[in-house]
Amino acid sequence: MTRPEPAGDYDYEGQRGRAYAKRRRTDPRIEDVVHKALGHGRTLINVGAGGGSYEPGDRYVVAVEPSASMRAQRGPDRVPAIDAVAEDLPFDDGVFDAAMAMITIHQWRDLTAGLRELRRVSRGPVVILTFTEDSLSDFWLREYVPKMVTFENSRMPPIEHVASLLGGDVSVEPVPIPFDCVDGFIEAYYGRPEAFLDPAVRAAQSAWASIDEGYVELGMTALRTDLESGEWDKHFGHLRTQQEYFGSMRLVIAR
Repeated sequence: MTRPEPAGDYDYEGQRGRAYAKRRRTDPRIEDVVHKALGHGRTLINVGAGGGSYEPGDRYVVAVEPSASMRAQRGPDRVPAIDAVAEDLPFDDGVFDAAMAMITIHQWRDLTAGLRELRRVSRGPVVILTFTEDSLSDFWLREYVPKMVTFENSRMPPIEHVASLLGGDVSVEPVPIPFDCVDGFIEAYYGRPEAFLDPAVRAAQSAWASIDEGYVELGMTALRTDLESGEWDKHFGHLRTQQEYFGSMRLVIAR
């Protein structure tokens, strides 16, 4: 069943969301960092679960995803997701060993309520993969679509605020992004600029959704021109051989 309006700030039910999970796949190196943070608990909840990226396959997982389109994209190796929202989880207190939320909290309607719910239903760690509030400020894409970067920054809750809402013993770790990262968020293509010229790549990144298409096309035309002339490589070409990138991705672990 499709909701009458999106549960968050991005509508996954439209054309943009239909192939989202194909490009937002689990990267095994990021997965390793996430799974270590989850500890050894046998039961966990994944909120804003999407297509199931980073869900452990060797534990009992309950997935929560409000988008019908995203629930339909979960593969046969993933458990079916429950239609619910982060702000109102239909579970008793402390019923899970751990809770996870992967690249989703910036889209929630009520961050405070959602994080409190994660804490409430987990008797163990809460693990959140997210981005800093100055996301993309130092990323080269700012040269081409500064309005998009400004918009994306406005979506990201400050990490310190997230930590304060979670309470307890909270640590924040930078997550290195591998050059050939298969989870297609924006910084995953730090050394592969040609990818942004593909509308299908941009369609799997929610940051572009609220930016005028004409403005985006102007930025991409400028990028294409700089790639063809060698101007991009003159300034940023060293990224093509950089095996990992420390950008705005963070892992927040509340114990």
